[in-house]
Amino acid sequence: MKFINQEDRIQVIDGETNDMNIINDITGFGTTNQDEPFYVFNIGDIVKKHQIWIEKLPRVIPHYAVKCNDNEVVLATLVALGTSFDCASKAEINKILNLGVHPERIIFANPTKQKSHIRFAAMMGVKTMTFDCDIELHKIKAICPDANLVLRIRCEAEDAQCPLGKKFGCDPSTEAVKLLKIARNLNLNVIGISFHVGSGCRDYPIYYKAIGICKNLFEEAEALGFNMTLLDIGGGFPGDNDKNIDEVAMIVNQGLDTYFAEKNVRVIAEPGRFYVSSAFTLVTNIHSKKNIYDETTDDVNNVMYYINDGVYGSFNCLLYDHQLVKPILLQKPDDDAKKIPSTIWGPTCDALDQIVVDIPMPDVNIGDFIIFENMGAYTIPVASPFNGFPLPKVFCFISRDVWLMIRSLIPLDADDFIEDFLNKTIEHAIVSA
Repeated sequence: MKFINQEDRIQVIDGETNDMNIINDITGFGTTNQDEPFYVFNIGDIVKKHQIWIEKLPRVIPHYAVKCNDNEVVLATLVALGTSFDCASKAEINKILNLGVHPERIIFANPTKQKSHIRFAAMMGVKTMTFDCDIELHKIKAICPDANLVLRIRCEAEDAQCPLGKKFGCDPSTEAVKLLKIARNLNLNVIGISFHVGSGCRDYPIYYKAIGICKNLFEEAEALGFNMTLLDIGGGFPGDNDKNIDEVAMIVNQGLDTYFAEKNVRVIAEPGRFYVSSAFTLVTNIHSKKNIYDETTDDVNNVMYYINDGVYGSFNCLLYDHQLVKPILLQKPDDDAKKIPSTIWGPTCDALDQIVVDIPMPDVNIGDFIIFENMGAYTIPVASPFNGFPLPKVFCFISRDVWLMIRSLIPLDADDFIEDFLNKTIEHAIVSA
């Protein structure tokens, strides 16, 4: 299957390396177009995350949230690893099916779906889908009466980075059983319960509480005659390189052991940022600089830097995903370098395009690079070319040992890979064709 552009081919790396080494190699060539930002994508990081998931949450089948990052290489890698997928639209379903994924490995996990999208899903054999209200049930009844339905309840953490409960989910105490009875009267097939604690959740005990609520609803549903076989614990799992899932995994496993000790219930989750956040590093370049002087002493009391990516591009995550980003200088300053309060702006004409404010930084120059780690989640799919600024290219690399492990499984052609990376020019990886 051929879908990788010539400039986005995957570099196969011999020996040990890391993101910084790759970035130094790219920026060190000098012939690359440094006016454009780019990502470095470490495919091995996703493989490592999958191994961690299987080890820490052995009962939970991951259904990757395509909305989080739908980069083709990300999806192809996850297909090779055997993950299933959480899709929210016709386009996402079509993209996953085109990678050869069986329809039964997809959950249509959008509680409010357009009719044409339900019709497409049904036609393609994607029958597992969520609902959270009576009107959605009647819609599904008319279009896909043989759907396998999952009731989405509301149970989220108060401190979630992106709370979802005000938009999705029914009240488990006052609405859930009523909806189950409506589904029964419509002769629809409800097979499970789902919840989402909120993206970027930090209140991990909420998973235990939610699993307990689901157990009670399983019993209510079974009393109504439904054969309940699926528990969907949603997303919210951390994915930055300074975080792990040890605590949340322990709590989830405790909840499953307490409430679903029997193994006849299939447990799934919808991780997104867990898989991709730390796999992507964004590289930006300072194109302009402005000193702000003290009116009395004429000393520089603030510096404003303007880089080639902003909130309309990769940093939309600041607005929509409530991310906090940390700038890292590629050119390491001296240990005793004086730090000045600094503000970093994006390239557009909008004053909203502000990335960090009054952060202590040493004095740097036009042409220097600023790096941002953990940029794989909810960045690429939401970015726009506002003001005519191009979206960052994605520079993919994989170590040879990982490549040898998954190359027979990944749905890519051999010429999607470039070997002997250090002996070849890499300009094509970040310059538009």
